[in-house]
Amino acid sequence: MMKMVKVSAVILAAGLATGCASTSDIEGLQSQINGLNSQISTASSDAAKAQAAATSAASKAAAAEAAANRAAQYAQDTNSKLDRMFKKSMMK
Repeated sequence: MMKMVKVSAVILAAGLATGCASTSDIEGLQSQINGLNSQISTASSDAAKAQAAATSAASKAAAAEAAANRAAQYAQDTNSKLDRMFKKSMMK
């Protein structure tokens, strides 16, 4: 039993000695955190730019759709007028 306590104490002391982080480890982690923060900022900026581009594309698509609808309506009106003119000319 006493031998087991001594072995446990030695293992505990070794674990505490090797388990503690050194200053260089903390500085390394801090530099990694700083790098990740800059990557997050870049990604956030890119996402904002992509959102703005998507919004602009959506508004341009809506304008193009409206123009296409107007053109289709004009074409339909013109076809109706041509049909009426053709029928009128056939009546004479």
